[in-house]
Order: sequence, then C-alpha cells, then structure tokens
Amino acid sequence: MLRSILMGLVAGQRSMSPLGALAVAAQRDALPHDTPEARLMNVPWIAAGGVTMAALEMAGDKMKTAPDRTVFLGLLARTISAGFAGAALAPPKRQVEGAALGIGAATASSYLGLAARKRAMEEHGQTSTGLIEDGIVFAAALAIANAR
Repeated sequence: MLRSILMGLVAGQRSMSPLGALAVAAQRDALPHDTPEARLMNVPWIAAGGVTMAALEMAGDKMKTAPDRTVFLGLLARTISAGFAGAALAPPKRQVEGAALGIGAATASSYLGLAARKRAMEEHGQTSTGLIEDGIVFAAALAIANAR
C-alpha cells in the first residue's frame, strides 16, 4: 500500500503524472498486480492519453495564468487521479483502500506542495521552480510505478 500513498503524493503536485507513469509501466508490464485498473492502463489509446495529459499539464504549469493546485477543479483532478493510481497499485481486493490512501496523500500533498512552491518562486521564479518540480515529480512517478 506504500506505492498507493507515494503515488498520491505525486498526484498532489501534478494531477496527471500518475496516469502517465502508470501508462508507461503498464506498457512495460511492470505494474505490480493484474487488476482492472492496471489492465485499463495497458490499452494503447488510454496509455497514450495518460502520457499526453501529463506532458500538457507540465507545460501548462509554467504559464502565469495557471491556477493554484488547490482550486476546486485542481483538487478534483488530483483526487480522481490519485484514487485511480492508488487502486491500480494496490493488491487485488484492496483497491478501495489503495484509492483512499492515494486520495488522502494527494490532498495533503497539494497544500504542502503549493506552499513550498510559492516560497521557492519568491526567489527563483515560476518557470525554473516548475521545471525542477517537474523533474522530481516525473522521476518519482516513474520510479513508483515501475518498482518491482
């Protein structure tokens, strides 16, 4: 269940990164369990959509007009993504628990990540802090989804 929590932390920073990472892992047959969620991420057009949405979100985050991750729709996207990813990474018959853990982690991570990013932006600006955050989030999401 640790992977469900960790992916929830990722979703709190970038809502679509869990989907992109799960898609990559599913295509490599690296997801830990054969669950309906994992099988769904193995559908080529769904996997491509997950990767595309993750990339577009990372690009959009650098825009001056990008809303805070804690606005209603941002939190909604994070909870949906974290719940799905938490379920996909949970053992069979524990998907509800995995989803709940992912959602809880994403919600807390959204607020903590926003506060940290705002502090970093004061000194380093939006684009550079966003690129660093993207790198950390992308690497963490891939490592969590592909861990054996």
